[in-house]
Amino acid sequence: MLDLLYKRRSIRKFTDQVIEEEKIDRIMQAALLAPSSKSKYPCEFIVVDQKELNEKLSECKPHGASFLKSTPVSIVIAGDIDKSDVWIEDCSIAASYVQIQAEKEGLGSCWIQIRERPHDIQKSSELYIQECLNMPSNIKILAIIALGYKEGVKVGRDKTHLKREKIHKNSY
Repeated sequence: MLDLLYKRRSIRKFTDQVIEEEKIDRIMQAALLAPSSKSKYPCEFIVVDQKELNEKLSECKPHGASFLKSTPVSIVIAGDIDKSDVWIEDCSIAASYVQIQAEKEGLGSCWIQIRERPHDIQKSSELYIQECLNMPSNIKILAIIALGYKEGVKVGRDKTHLKREKIHKNSY
């Protein structure tokens, strides 16, 4: 596990190579295996593999999503607010599982923050995406995870990256 975590980096440039369905299936299994508070399982996932739709999603916010235009697959991570008041936490865990499994599959990934981000002065990124994907209003969007085969190599991290001063024992 630590090997994957040291290796994983946010990737925003992908090749055109199609991601095999078996890999997407294992990534989605990982998402569904994520723990959930009180076993409420509020997380919902929309796998987007249509180029035109990812191009449309790339316009969901002014900054930080444009690379979705060249993303082979994206996964919208959302939660049902009627099922849980901690959907944000549950969805965050699931999104992390998606990214770790993607790395295990030899794929790059990048978290695109959606919650609390504007599309423009009149509409939130969330509402824009809900309209694009025909989502009901009780399904709130946390993030989009972009997936693809990595274009180029991004060097992983090593133990010198660890900020051990952040660890406290028995008190702050």
